[in-house]
Amino acid sequence: MTSNGKPKFAMYWAASCGGCEIAVLNIHEKILDVDANFEVVFWPVAMDAKYKDVEAMEDGSILLTLFNGAIRNDENEHIAKLLRQKSKILVAFGSCATEGCMPALANLTSIEEVVETYYSTISTDNPQNIHPQPTYKAPEGEIYIPKLYPIVRTLDQVVEVDYYMPGCPPESHQIAAVIDLVIDVLQGKATLPPKGSTIGAGGSTVCDDCPRKRDVKKIKEFKRIQDVMLDPEICILEQGVICSGPATRNGCGALCPQAGSPCIGCYGPAEGVLDYGARLLTAVASVIDSNDPAEIERILDGIPDPAGMFYRFNLGGSLLRASKAAWAK
Repeated sequence: MTSNGKPKFAMYWAASCGGCEIAVLNIHEKILDVDANFEVVFWPVAMDAKYKDVEAMEDGSILLTLFNGAIRNDENEHIAKLLRQKSKILVAFGSCATEGCMPALANLTSIEEVVETYYSTISTDNPQNIHPQPTYKAPEGEIYIPKLYPIVRTLDQVVEVDYYMPGCPPESHQIAAVIDLVIDVLQGKATLPPKGSTIGAGGSTVCDDCPRKRDVKKIKEFKRIQDVMLDPEICILEQGVICSGPATRNGCGALCPQAGSPCIGCYGPAEGVLDYGARLLTAVASVIDSNDPAEIERILDGIPDPAGMFYRFNLGGSLLRASKAAWAK
């Protein structure tokens, strides 16, 4: 508790795009309930806060921390451990924290190749081939930049996590519902779900929320969405466009399929799915209209970027996790 009697709230942004922060602000007037019921003590994107301020807090003094972003470097890991130490409830907030998300696709190659691609390829204006250095001696003192790790990790691969809230980003109405729950818990009107639970999402799949009809149509080829005129009433996957709905946890309201766009899997594995990519591949295989191995291979070859398609959001949290090139380090 702070001096005004309110429990403390914190939010942190690690390796991610910032969309989770915007999603919190998109709860509109509900943000006033956060202010009314919590003392915001650490939220770098919204307030002037220093790591030393958090380090000075008593262990367990922060009631609730929403940690968004994957663990890409030593700074991310340091703050994850610090906030774990200072927080009673630590929530892996958003796809990057829960699954690794798109930053974890870098796990398909070595960190040296990632850096070289960023600073030395044709799309980079860097004629002197300058690369970042880990330290720099400035007049004010020595400056350190975070050390990149070979592999992007999920939050729970670094520290213990109390709850998971998936989404890229989580839907604002789901965030508002979780905030209402925590406030009700503070007021003695509700109890928290079991530790380790996924909150702010459903327990089934996007397909269960999708109104499109499935008639077990078999397909002979996969197509890019820009190359086909989709029937607005028929399952997108059964029209030959990869849709991740069969493997993806529901909770978003199946917004993408209803808008004529395939589910891309941002809510992560559905309940009970051990490996997201394997589950999605099973769903894809079920609609292939062939028993001939050569023809099946030809059909599957029509899928652009299979690794990015099947593990777009989940590589860091999958059974694969990383390629041999990344593990070598």
